[in-house]
Amino acid sequence: MSDLLSRRDLFRVSGLMAVGLTAPRWLSTIAQADLLRTAKTGDAPNDTVLVVCQLSGGNDGLNTIVPYQDANYYALRPTLAIPKDKVLQINEPVGIHPAMGAFADLYKAGKVAVVQNTGYPRPNRSHFKSMEIWQSGGPECPKHGWIGRHFDGKSATGPLNPVVALGLSTDRPRALEGQKASIPCFASLVDIQNMIGDPDAERMLRQIQGEAAPDGSPLRVVQQANQAALDAMAELNKRLATYTPKETYAADPFGQGFKQVAHLIATSPATRVVYFSAGGFDTHARQAESHERLMTQFSNGLAAFQKEIEALGKADKVVVLVFSEFGRRCYENASLGTDHGAAAPMFLIGSSVKGGLHGPLPNLQDLTDGDLKHSIDFRQVYATALDRWVGGDSSAVLGQKFEHVDVFKV
Repeated sequence: MSDLLSRRDLFRVSGLMAVGLTAPRWLSTIAQADLLRTAKTGDAPNDTVLVVCQLSGGNDGLNTIVPYQDANYYALRPTLAIPKDKVLQINEPVGIHPAMGAFADLYKAGKVAVVQNTGYPRPNRSHFKSMEIWQSGGPECPKHGWIGRHFDGKSATGPLNPVVALGLSTDRPRALEGQKASIPCFASLVDIQNMIGDPDAERMLRQIQGEAAPDGSPLRVVQQANQAALDAMAELNKRLATYTPKETYAADPFGQGFKQVAHLIATSPATRVVYFSAGGFDTHARQAESHERLMTQFSNGLAAFQKEIEALGKADKVVVLVFSEFGRRCYENASLGTDHGAAAPMFLIGSSVKGGLHGPLPNLQDLTDGDLKHSIDFRQVYATALDRWVGGDSSAVLGQKFEHVDVFKV
């Protein structure tokens, strides 16, 4: 192995990206996009941002939005049900988990739309399969993800800005995979800083891309594109360094996730979709304690994020869409937890949503195998977000037309 790329260097950088004579497709496309112009001027044809937040593991919707006026809820959950006197009441037939005070405040301010009983036909209780359905955009599980297909459509009019969508996840979500669109995904913003901000790592990457290749050869074209891409990533990295979040975020997955999303929105005017996930929601045993902790983290992280966005003057431009791959069974199990279920609420949060409850209340007397029946197909929510918020064509993305849910003011 040459002095240029020692074994130590290889292991250090390979954790950030695949190192070789070529680079990830998303990096190469930066050279085709006008990232530098956009980053410097802030020009963009559409300035709304969709943040997709995934609650991995299957969030218990009934203990999140609590049907405290329904006696069936307490009969099904003699131990896990939230006591009536502890539920955060919101002038509705349902209330909110007591750990979610900040979320309840956002709801009362009209900034939270709760879409009840979302799901899909013939629900699957497998984490892997159900998440595949939600991320691909349908029970048929198209090969690519719903966000990736949206940007495939956008790419038909010209090269995409490579930071038009970004993922913050250790694993690339299926939702971001496209046939043409290549959406970058990082474990955290620190990965960008490590890749570009570390002079040794950047030097090594540039030297690899600058190794001699015949002019006009395919390899030389790739090398030149990647050199330009590194220039653009360096520009993005500089912009990230110019902003310090104003709110205080907890050192937990939701606090740090929402902090990084706010950082991107503040410094990357070309970004239109940000996707991140946090896990821990598979609460088969001792659910009360773990779910309370998760709801506290989610609620506080979300509230800090909303304050930050409002301070940035972008309150009317940013909406958060929250989903989980399924809800939990309506009845508790012998381990003081709940097993995999079906229908559950989705949330949309922001100043541009029509706050309140959307869809019928959960019907705890009409269950299928202990699960709530869905009354709103999750693709209706996707279609609404695509058509009315991010400027897409939901029929093309989802393969058919779905009735919108009236969750946006605009």
